[in-house]
Amino acid sequence: MSHADPAARAARADARTPVTADELTIVPANEASWADLRAIFGTSDYPGRCYCQRFKTRGWFWGQGTPEDRQRRLRDQANCDDPAAGNTTGLVAYLGGEPVGWVAVEPRTEYPRLMGLPTVWKGRHEDKADDGVWAVTCFATRKGYRKRGITYGLAAATVGYARANGARALEAYAMITQPGKEITWGELHVGARQVFAEAGFTEVSRPSARRVVMRVDFPG
Repeated sequence: MSHADPAARAARADARTPVTADELTIVPANEASWADLRAIFGTSDYPGRCYCQRFKTRGWFWGQGTPEDRQRRLRDQANCDDPAAGNTTGLVAYLGGEPVGWVAVEPRTEYPRLMGLPTVWKGRHEDKADDGVWAVTCFATRKGYRKRGITYGLAAATVGYARANGARALEAYAMITQPGKEITWGELHVGARQVFAEAGFTEVSRPSARRVVMRVDFPG
């Protein structure tokens, strides 16, 4: 992707005006550069520590893997810098040429940690091996661009992307936000309920007081 000049980039980074979906250019991550993903995730706070590996790993790796290990894994999983790649693991959002956001979306079976989480399965009886069901598991917004609504555009883009790639349904495991109750940015990496509701998802279960499973089923 092309980049804006530094002055324009700085102006956008300092702005707090909402960003609409129409202002974003969203592409599969294999069409983005690794430098762009690193700019989004950074090296500090939750994204810089996780690099979207929470649901992609289980066992010893999550507790003992280094940040560098997680970066390498994401780079390999996303097939960055390879537009001809047959698959990737997410979408990247650009605002005026600047990389500003990431969302993870792929078949649910590609997330090993989901298989044992009550958030996904409580009160439901589904075939865990059904790779026709896709999942949205993680958002990351670049510092300087947060709280501007970028996740709304990314969530909306996952619907068309999953359907175009053969998904029968698309799920998300969102946080329920309540006025006056603080939720840390790290907790919201899965997305807020309202984000998915506006993208056309509907609630299918509420496994806990703060978690909700949202879903879109695609007609055959």
